[in-house]
Amino acid sequence: MKVVTLGVHVLDVLVRPVEAIPEGQGATLVEDIRMTAAGTAGGTALTLAKLGASVSSAGAIGSDPTGDMVVQLLGAAGIDTRFLVRRPDTPTSASVLPIRPNGDRPSLHLLGANITYGPDDVPWGALAEADHLHLGGPELIGADTATRILSHAKEHGVITSVDLLAPGALGSFEQIEALLPFVDHMLPNEDQVLGFTGEDDLVKGAHKLLAAGAGLVAVTRGGDGALLVTPDGTENVPAFAIDVVDTTGCGDAFSAGFVRGTGLGRTPYDSAVLGSAAAALVAQGLGSDHGDFDLAAADAFAAAHKPR
Repeated sequence: MKVVTLGVHVLDVLVRPVEAIPEGQGATLVEDIRMTAAGTAGGTALTLAKLGASVSSAGAIGSDPTGDMVVQLLGAAGIDTRFLVRRPDTPTSASVLPIRPNGDRPSLHLLGANITYGPDDVPWGALAEADHLHLGGPELIGADTATRILSHAKEHGVITSVDLLAPGALGSFEQIEALLPFVDHMLPNEDQVLGFTGEDDLVKGAHKLLAAGAGLVAVTRGGDGALLVTPDGTENVPAFAIDVVDTTGCGDAFSAGFVRGTGLGRTPYDSAVLGSAAAALVAQGLGSDHGDFDLAAADAFAAAHKPR
């Protein structure tokens, strides 16, 4: 399965556990500090590679040490980074994530080079040759560019999926409406469905996305699992009962599992189960790249563990 993950790439610096920021110049000891590649494209690429896909990642990063680290971390995971463009005058996007003891993750975020990505940066030939295009964070590159990318993929018979980055409160339907007819699988979280559609009911919001052209909507709901919405109805996919360490990258891991499952010919429900298993495996450690697992291990986890 040849996948292009295009869009947001971030370097995450994760600190755990953090109950409060010391006042003034105070200090406190922590158990762990890690750096990982992340983002709705970069983080999804990491889990897709673990699940056996051949992954190329595309996006904009800076010509800075942070960008060097992103390239190194993705390359070490077996991801093709040739299509990451380097900006000499813009920093690489980065986040500092103080992870709370319960796994919650407030964020201090630098937007960086992600918003500079445009049509001249797109590897059009690689998109046409892929089996699947996953576009992460289309709202950052603009509806026109995102629509052009997705329509190009569909013209060449490529399956497409989209995940959003912005919190729902910052989203609007105008940011995504034009691209929805070219999206086979829409993979937002619950907050984004409600915020981007302006609806106050999750199913109504998902149906608004379907009515605008999306083929399927798989909504992640944290510990409540996922909700699959198609023109034929809805299905609930429960999350797995685990001890959560860090929720960073869980949505990206779900996207990766869902994409990999559909590429293997699995039903949307079974693909969502694989997504939930991948998310559960990632959530048991620190960062988007946590977990030494492959497709067989993820399937075995799903078969052996109880849902919440």
